[in-house]
Amino acid sequence: MSRWEPNARGRLEQSALELYRENGFESTTVAEITKRAGLTERTFFRHFADKREVLFAGASALQEALVRSVHEAPAAMPPIEAIATALTQVADTVFEQRREFAWQRRAVIAANAELQERELIKLATLATALAEALRGRGVIDPAASLAAEAGIAVFKIAFESWVGDSGKHTLSQLIRESVDELKLVTGAQDLPDVVPG
Repeated sequence: MSRWEPNARGRLEQSALELYRENGFESTTVAEITKRAGLTERTFFRHFADKREVLFAGASALQEALVRSVHEAPAAMPPIEAIATALTQVADTVFEQRREFAWQRRAVIAANAELQERELIKLATLATALAEALRGRGVIDPAASLAAEAGIAVFKIAFESWVGDSGKHTLSQLIRESVDELKLVTGAQDLPDVVPG
């Protein structure tokens, strides 16, 4: 009979991040993570497929939330606004309460080339899914792909500002500012809001 393990996933995440930062990602073992968390390796593998998944486990849920938000955006909303709205909704519902985790995760990924590559793949996958969601709304290419790629670029820039910001701004505020800046540098603020297709 297994005993109840309160917040096992959170304890494993925190222990893993601490050890990744102290010893490096490559040098840290699952046994060390579970020992620090006061849990068993069996418990670890109930929550994560491997030690990388501590950093990437939420990718599919993030993608689903973004795509759902794009699909639910008003039909007349321009593509970049549909993407920006999706990003700000996810920022408010997912990222704000996990700011410390996001900061620690970023530091671990920045110190490891393999993890940086996986993060880029994750972002590229998100861009592909967002472009497909826009096409589902009738936005044709290249507009769908351009809006999705621009949205991911906006997210990356806003995220970097947010994790280094010491709580002065929310991620959604920084996303909005980055979208406004994008419109400014592309001259899009002078264009009518028309959905292609």
